[in-house]
Amino acid sequence: MLLHIPDVLSTEELGTLRNRLDAADWTDGRETVGRQGAQVKRNEQLADTSPLKAELGALVLAALQRNPLFFAAALPARILPPRFNRYQGGGSYGFHVDGAVMANGVHGHLRSDISCTLFLSAPEDYEGGELVISDTYGEHEVKLPAGDLIVYPSSSLHQVNPVTRGARQAAFFWVQSMVRDDAQRRLLWEMDTSIERLRQSQADASAVLQLSGVYHNLLRRWSEV
Repeated sequence: MLLHIPDVLSTEELGTLRNRLDAADWTDGRETVGRQGAQVKRNEQLADTSPLKAELGALVLAALQRNPLFFAAALPARILPPRFNRYQGGGSYGFHVDGAVMANGVHGHLRSDISCTLFLSAPEDYEGGELVISDTYGEHEVKLPAGDLIVYPSSSLHQVNPVTRGARQAAFFWVQSMVRDDAQRRLLWEMDTSIERLRQSQADASAVLQLSGVYHNLLRRWSEV
């Protein structure tokens, strides 16, 4: 499921992130990928050992915790601490698929079910830099307002187009979902959003309660915790 989640960060949080990242020490982004990824990756990242990465990552995680749309779509069991990257001067990341299992200092390892990119630069501040996600319906170019999040299956082939002007900064991270299967997550998401619309429209309360029960029984059947 490809989903745009707007306004994950407040204006104040976004300003804090941008100011801190503008003054950060960046390293070669190829340090965090394997041999195959290093052949097509040309960007900069905050080092995994950077105290700034941990500080800003905690800010992003706190924003996600209060976002019901993110929780309903991702059904997160574990979230890999966010990383931060910058593309400029033609920097790009060619087509690749994210690793299936990633080292996580907190939990040992994490299965990457969902990939997430949180845009931190305004679209008008740079040219290029579109996130291109390829699925059975074709290629989708994503370039969102600063503070907005895109989530998509980690099994998707994707790339970042070259940035030909300005700089593109973003946070990115992976989620191990309580529901491993993307099709099942989509069904639960569609049911959850339908239930919420029914509630807001003052639909028959007993019918909404029954449908909510179906949702939770499916989640109980499909989830791994």
